[in-house]
Amino acid sequence: MLFNRPLVAAAFAAAALATAAPAVAGPPFICHAFELSGNPSLPWGATAAGWNSPDPGYEVSRLPADVPKLLTAAMPVSARMETLRRATIYASRDKAVAASLLKTFETRAQANPADANALFDAGFLTEAYRQASRVYEWDMLQGREKEQWTMRAEPAGNGAKLIDAAVALNTPQSAEMRKARQLLR
Repeated sequence: MLFNRPLVAAAFAAAALATAAPAVAGPPFICHAFELSGNPSLPWGATAAGWNSPDPGYEVSRLPADVPKLLTAAMPVSARMETLRRATIYASRDKAVAASLLKTFETRAQANPADANALFDAGFLTEAYRQASRVYEWDMLQGREKEQWTMRAEPAGNGAKLIDAAVALNTPQSAEMRKARQLLR
């Protein structure tokens, strides 16, 4: 039996492209925006180009007060993730604010071990900080951005365990939290 080699090669290439997953670069908790679905979040730059577009007018010192207010019980997981992603990028500019924000969420999780959102938020923020601590070493920043990025040490906590604990509570959000956890693998 004779095969038309160019046609067979084209068919294989088309099949490979149709089934291939898109390549995603960079640490997922930092580099990839998550869906807000109309939910409020921290202000973000007007250009929205790239992963690191904080609003230059936002006062970073407000993070420990603003972020917990935004993360209501009704907020979907993807919007929580985007708000915490943005918070991490803002916090990377001020070590004291970053420490205060993380402490706020760790304390909330410790005080509410049956609250899936509290556990998830503390876990996600911890792992986002972990990924952010590597941004500088991975040479993802340039110029002024590089000078402003102060987050270079990994947090001590284990955010993955906190996310696992949130998932184990079997709340309506567990499936979405499980998807977030899979991004850490």
